[in-house]
Amino acid sequence: MTVTVSERREAILEILTEDSHVSVADLAKQLGVTVVTARADLAVLEEEGYLVRTHGGALPAYHPKILERVRKDKDRKSIIAKAAAAEIQNGDTVMISAGTTTALIAKYLLGKRDIHIVTNNTLLLTYARTNPQLRVTLVGGEFRAAEEGIIGPMALASLDQFHVAKAFIGIDGASVKQGFTAHFVETADLVRKMAVQADEAVVVTDSGKFGAPGFARILPFDGVDTLVTDNELAEEFKKELATAGVRIVQP
Repeated sequence: MTVTVSERREAILEILTEDSHVSVADLAKQLGVTVVTARADLAVLEEEGYLVRTHGGALPAYHPKILERVRKDKDRKSIIAKAAAAEIQNGDTVMISAGTTTALIAKYLLGKRDIHIVTNNTLLLTYARTNPQLRVTLVGGEFRAAEEGIIGPMALASLDQFHVAKAFIGIDGASVKQGFTAHFVETADLVRKMAVQADEAVVVTDSGKFGAPGFARILPFDGVDTLVTDNELAEEFKKELATAGVRIVQP
């Protein structure tokens, strides 16, 4: 079976996640390609921000959990993030919470002008650094590598300084009874605060999060203005969200 370039690079990330000491020669052997091809793949992955080159090999640039989440449902996440970015207008001030889908919003802001982002999402910087029209304020606090985010009391307190037009928030789960939820209390507190500091709260997530609530409640359905998701959201949730006054965007 023929392996595509994309599949081969996915395999490289999986190999390096399991063993970061693999040499370029070993990678080439495992993948059945030349050393020149393996080096070219590593160069592309480094340029895309997935890894850091070392002498004779490479290291993953992110925590294994983040790499797994970044690779999962990439096309779906990109479609959702692009639709979320379309909600941002020239001159807007926005907050963007930590998350792999929310980080991609910055990627799709090319061509827009004078956007100021307040965020705890360190993964977002991968895309924001190449766009001179984006001004990014990164909140202070404790860095959590498994989330590529800044959390803690300092991060929460710093959000009091800002007021924005829109907050784009990620979630870990959702249910009719619990509303929008997160896995950790600290995360829920921070995301909720972002929503409070904004004129409009926008949840950005795939439909798979619905029906699987997390541990900590962020907001009830009626605490959010807009949901940007994929086209597979169950009718049950569409009805509940509509009743709560949530506008649903499904690209």
